[in-house]
Amino acid sequence: AWYVPCLASLETLQELCRKENLRCKSIGITNRNLKSYEVEYLCDYKVEEGTEYYLVKWKGWPESSNTWEPQKNLKCPLLLQNFLSDKNEFLSRVREGKALKVRNHVKALKPAVADYIVKKAKQRIALQRWKEELNRKKNHKAMILVENTVDLEGPPLDFYYINEYKPAPGINVINGITTGCECTDCPAEKCCPKEAGFILAYNKRKKLKIQPGLPIYECNSFCRCGPDCPNRIVQKGTPYSLCIFRTNNGRGWGVKTLQKIKTNSFVMEYVGEVITSEEAERRGQLYDNQGNTYLFDLDYDSDEFTVDAARYGNVSHFVNHSCDPNLQVFNVFIDNLDLRLPRIALFSTRTIKAGEELTFDYQMKGSIDLTSDSADGLSPSKKRIRTVCKCGAVCCRGYLN
Repeated sequence: AWYVPCLASLETLQELCRKENLRCKSIGITNRNLKSYEVEYLCDYKVEEGTEYYLVKWKGWPESSNTWEPQKNLKCPLLLQNFLSDKNEFLSRVREGKALKVRNHVKALKPAVADYIVKKAKQRIALQRWKEELNRKKNHKAMILVENTVDLEGPPLDFYYINEYKPAPGINVINGITTGCECTDCPAEKCCPKEAGFILAYNKRKKLKIQPGLPIYECNSFCRCGPDCPNRIVQKGTPYSLCIFRTNNGRGWGVKTLQKIKTNSFVMEYVGEVITSEEAERRGQLYDNQGNTYLFDLDYDSDEFTVDAARYGNVSHFVNHSCDPNLQVFNVFIDNLDLRLPRIALFSTRTIKAGEELTFDYQMKGSIDLTSDSADGLSPSKKRIRTVCKCGAVCCRGYLN
């Protein structure tokens, strides 16, 4: 048996079914709701003979089925609020140095206004679906939010959320470790860090206590200790609710925390495709032409491998650079003790307030060759053109490379 995955969205399939008067239980179209109508968003506005009308896009119906409805028939206060907010936002924008005057008693919207409102409504729906997708795929308890109050940019089209490394063929990120510590109360004399010749990375409050450059050895899946072991931090995933948001200074997407983060706390892991350095060089040349790449050298012990988060990654894919960052890179070993393939964890360097953007220095050791989807990205080290830094820090170096 074989099948071809459908690339159409659920809503598109529902629209096709209703257009053709077809029923399909697997996508939620039954005899009961085949002819049901729910407002998806509002497209336009007019006043006729003293009555206000809104052009309605019905959920699960094609745009050809849009109808003008009097306001008294609409039971969607939030959608009405969004419509008015989007209209005022567009009308209040500055054009040619002069702000357009907002009129509250118009009889019809200009096509440009209606077009913007529709685009904004579609963007809002797309971002909501993307948020739901991200939260379905993540493997940690904290929430991921998405926000764009800056422009009409929607979700990235060629990005796939993953929770752990995606190794290229021939690369093994799990080295078959079969033993763990025998501790019943970590850390003990024979705990994992001491077996590797290092000290435990965390204190009693589960905060980082080692200096940058030192590795972190966490207890693995074969250790006797349980999930509450103080030496199991990175492996539990991001503990904070984060928001992927659109920056307002040309840096593309960014990430901000929705909760206060204390100093030396684990924030997130950097994941992506694990490829050879040779493949990274080839991709880097292609990325140069596109102006974006997310190549992260795994150079703790050697430079054989690179993490490429351009297409596959997690929230860290969207973290921007700063010359004065609030995150620091650390190499972590858990179920793989191969020094060539550490996991990359980002820890806070200071207290980070709720609502503050998260950043790290793309030139940190172990984090060179990173770029973002915006002009703020760090060009590969061998690229000749210097990329201007837009981090805005007092100590900004001016360039990312």
